[in-house]
Amino acid sequence: MPNSGHTPALRVFVEKRAGFDIEARLLQSDIAGFLGARYPSLAGLRRFRVLQRYDVAKLSQEQFRAAVDLVFSEPQCDAVFYDDPAPPDGAVFGLEYIPGQYNQRSDSAEQCVELAVGIRPVVHTARIFILESDEPVPGDALQALKRYLINPVDSREAALDLPADLEFAAPEPEDVPEVSGFTAMDAPELAALAGRHGLAMSVEDLLFCRDHFRSCGRDPGLAELRVLDTYWSDHCRHTTFSTALETITVDLPADAPLNRALALYEEARREVYGEGAEQRKRTLMDIATIGAKVLKKRGLLEDLDESAEINACSVKIRAEFRDAPGQAPVAEPWLLLFKNETHNHPTEIEPFGGAATCLGGAIRDPLSGRAFVRQAMRISGGADPRSSLADTLPGKLPQLKIAREAAAGYSSYGNQIGLATGQVSEFYHPGFLAKRFELGAVIAAVPQAWVRREEPAAGDLALLIGGKTGRDGIGGATGSSRAHTGESVEAAGAEVQKGNAVEERKLQRLFRNSEVTALIKRCNDFGAGGVAVAVGELAPGLDIALDAVPKKYAGLDGIELAISESQERMAVVAAPSDADALIRHAAAENLEATVIAVVTAGAAKDETIPDPADARGSPRLRMSWRGKTIVDLPRRFLNANGAPRSAAAVIRAGAGAARDAA
Repeated sequence: MPNSGHTPALRVFVEKRAGFDIEARLLQSDIAGFLGARYPSLAGLRRFRVLQRYDVAKLSQEQFRAAVDLVFSEPQCDAVFYDDPAPPDGAVFGLEYIPGQYNQRSDSAEQCVELAVGIRPVVHTARIFILESDEPVPGDALQALKRYLINPVDSREAALDLPADLEFAAPEPEDVPEVSGFTAMDAPELAALAGRHGLAMSVEDLLFCRDHFRSCGRDPGLAELRVLDTYWSDHCRHTTFSTALETITVDLPADAPLNRALALYEEARREVYGEGAEQRKRTLMDIATIGAKVLKKRGLLEDLDESAEINACSVKIRAEFRDAPGQAPVAEPWLLLFKNETHNHPTEIEPFGGAATCLGGAIRDPLSGRAFVRQAMRISGGADPRSSLADTLPGKLPQLKIAREAAAGYSSYGNQIGLATGQVSEFYHPGFLAKRFELGAVIAAVPQAWVRREEPAAGDLALLIGGKTGRDGIGGATGSSRAHTGESVEAAGAEVQKGNAVEERKLQRLFRNSEVTALIKRCNDFGAGGVAVAVGELAPGLDIALDAVPKKYAGLDGIELAISESQERMAVVAAPSDADALIRHAAAENLEATVIAVVTAGAAKDETIPDPADARGSPRLRMSWRGKTIVDLPRRFLNANGAPRSAAAVIRAGAGAARDAA
């Protein structure tokens, strides 16, 4: 029902004129080639039309007409319709983002209209498709077209009627519940609990949690389990790579290259760890990093930049500058940062947003190191995009759609943020049929003098700078760490973010100001885990006020505020005396900066992990919402990363191994 005092919703359709309707003509050709063999009526369309629909509230008729002329359309290339433009005999349907997905067109339109007419409206957008044909399009063909165009992960079919009101009062969220009886549950009951709440933790992890909370004499809240589920996910803590390999058995001749490599690994372990080598776990992570540890042990990594921040690979360089040709160069110490991001799972289920945030996520890491990204590279892999619709795996998107939309998403983000990608390579192989490979890599640099790194101290403040929090990305860390089925596309909508390159561009501008970086003691970017991880990792002890977190819309509960991965945000630590200046600098770049936490304990001197159940004296991560503490976890328990994991590795000879052995 309409809310009293609200202006009625107004609607306009905008369509590219003939000659400018490139998207519509490409889509018509795509549909005819991909769907036409099975549905001939789609191959014989007389015309396929694509329109942008804008529903607008809070504007008068005069302001609305001004917005149409100044923001929603360009007279040179757009036709404008205030009435339904679909012919009586044409098939028509619409596509809109599901609630909670970031809609850049709506957001940009609202900002531009506010600049143009002085009032911030509410704008809802949808894409409208009109099929004009000499014969009616059969229902099965129309449904096939809808399935091809509408990805249920982020979109739904839009209603065609104009709503009476665009502003809806969000229901008041319920309090975060306690998981009653948790400490008395056995393994089957814990497995059932994980299924009900979509937890990615193993039963062993849940038993580990049960024993901890049993020792505390209480049941956990659901927020605590969701935070632990996120912290201990493979995405955030690389639990698979940290699994202890109790034995490594290689079924190959003694002189096979793999055996020689393992012998070299054992030799390197003895050099690095000395007498403690046998007490150190053998893990895939240790195997991957032992080479760098050897170089460091030998004093050959003097240019490696090390800090408590975990942002991007960073090395020390000397940059040379010449004020004029022929003058002697002036050397200056800089930091060079490299980062790569893989978004295989997000790109598989939502290609545009997955590939866009692959690049955005890669940029965020060196940006949180206060560096400006200079260059990018994209490497991706997919199955044959020429495959027919009949060859598409059940529950999967067509390879053609994945390939095209992923390329569009990556380039859209790069173009908006102003980053050149000098290397693009896409590999086609049947091995990528079940899940796409999507990698974005970037290189960045910053003067070393600009980067302040200090340990947070009790009383320091943690601020959130940049985008607001919504439901997009909730469960992304655990989702990308979980096994997926044919239902994943339909069920994983909240796990995929929509990138906001414009907001991240503003963060880039902010961090290019050395007066700003001088105020930041420590910084962490928002990616997997949201506030719980991005803010929670800044210091050992923190009190986080979730009510202070800026929201995209009302109705978010405490768990959503704690773990939403809404991107284009930074978490920074500043001294109380510097917080106001930081907020002012952010406002000058049209960025919101908000104090959301207080540091209660700085760096612990003893980082060894004793029995996690014995948490006396450990700093704590606390989160409050609506006046109640919904998370209260000792740092030592958080840092345990779940139940100890071990495995036996067995490598048997196969066709490739036999060739190597020969």
